[in-house]
Amino acid sequence: MFRTFHKYLSLAISVQLLLWTISGIYFAFNKIELIRGEQYLVDEEVTSLDLENLKGTFNVKNVNILQRLNKWIVRVEGESKTYYKDLNGYELAELDKDEAKQIVRQKTSLTPSSVIKIQYPSTGSEFRGRNLPLFKVNTLSRDNVSVYVDPMSGEIAAIRSDSWRTWDFFWGAHIIDYRERDNIDNFLLKVFSILALISALSGIALFFNTLRRYK
Repeated sequence: MFRTFHKYLSLAISVQLLLWTISGIYFAFNKIELIRGEQYLVDEEVTSLDLENLKGTFNVKNVNILQRLNKWIVRVEGESKTYYKDLNGYELAELDKDEAKQIVRQKTSLTPSSVIKIQYPSTGSEFRGRNLPLFKVNTLSRDNVSVYVDPMSGEIAAIRSDSWRTWDFFWGAHIIDYRERDNIDNFLLKVFSILALISALSGIALFFNTLRRYK
């Protein structure tokens, strides 16, 4: 009876156990830095900044000085809104699509091809976890690389390739969340984890039970 229970329980969770094993192997043999596309980034030139040129009064929580298309800008984080200003204190406009392409040429080794602006979130998207809007800049590459650019700061928010998409699929399979691929607190993961534990414990019990029989 116990042996039959273990057999059918193991069969019921075998597909998920296989996915856990395959995804674990994939994670172990791929560097996360390459999955994130860090190999496409290029070193930027170090330039000097005279802070005496910074004008304006800011009542803020946080201030960052950034370089956008070779010009210094200030990101001002207030209580409810983030502002982007030049060094004279004037508010900046968003980059346009051509400037987003220029950002990609400047900050990566990739060649941009087309640009779309993303303004609304979608479940399980490549850019999830990033603030919108974003420019999605498609590039001419074998690995179908897309670069997501912040239209205000000019920062690269994410780099996504076929390697990342494969990783993302296996991550969803690993945590049994194929929709959002982010929720490690989901019901199915808890159920299969408990069933896998029961299967492992019952297998160990059967092993020692069989060992005693042949003594």
